[in-house]
Amino acid sequence: MAIAAGEMSQDQFDQRVHDYIIAHPEVIMEAIQGMEARQREADAAEAKATLASRADDILRDKHSPVGGNVEGNVTMVEFFDYNCPYCRQVAPIMAQAVADDPQLKIVYKEFPILGPASVFAAKAALAADQQGKYVEFHKALFGAKTRVTEAVVLKVAAEAGLDVPRMQTDMQSPEIQASIDRNMELAQALKITGTPGFIVGDQIFPGATDLDTMKKLIERARGLQK
Repeated sequence: MAIAAGEMSQDQFDQRVHDYIIAHPEVIMEAIQGMEARQREADAAEAKATLASRADDILRDKHSPVGGNVEGNVTMVEFFDYNCPYCRQVAPIMAQAVADDPQLKIVYKEFPILGPASVFAAKAALAADQQGKYVEFHKALFGAKTRVTEAVVLKVAAEAGLDVPRMQTDMQSPEIQASIDRNMELAQALKITGTPGFIVGDQIFPGATDLDTMKKLIERARGLQK
């Protein structure tokens, strides 16, 4: 005979719950999935609010290098690390997206999370920007097809026609470290924890993607502006 919950002792109630879970283990997975879905929704809502409140930092930070059409009508932002294999994989896809879309602007966010060599490369790239050679150097580093060590950075810089001694001096400037620190803080606020991480319109898109998906994100962002 069923016993009303109010008539049960705590031990009886606990045993009933235990027996039910043992008999129906799928309820645990359902509960976990529901909790994860609610957390994803909350994270997405928080990220969109951050996109709106930090738009200047994301899209118009004067210390963030720019590629593509600097006056373009759609902006794609990328957080990346030169030693990230997925960033290297997506680099030619981004180049193709820029080639196919004359109105696409790229904002580069140096996000060196894979160790000291990545930090060295990020500082070198920002120093290259001071010589007006950021995009060329950026592409050359991803084209190295090897781990980007300090030696590789210096070799690529020389091959790209940079004034290497000047670059090494500029790398030490507090402004360059501050730029990287801002990117780190911004990524944390946007809940971007890995590379690459893209922002297109009101979407934060983690991970590498194919050209077709990238173009769809760009066109969706363009449609939001109409």
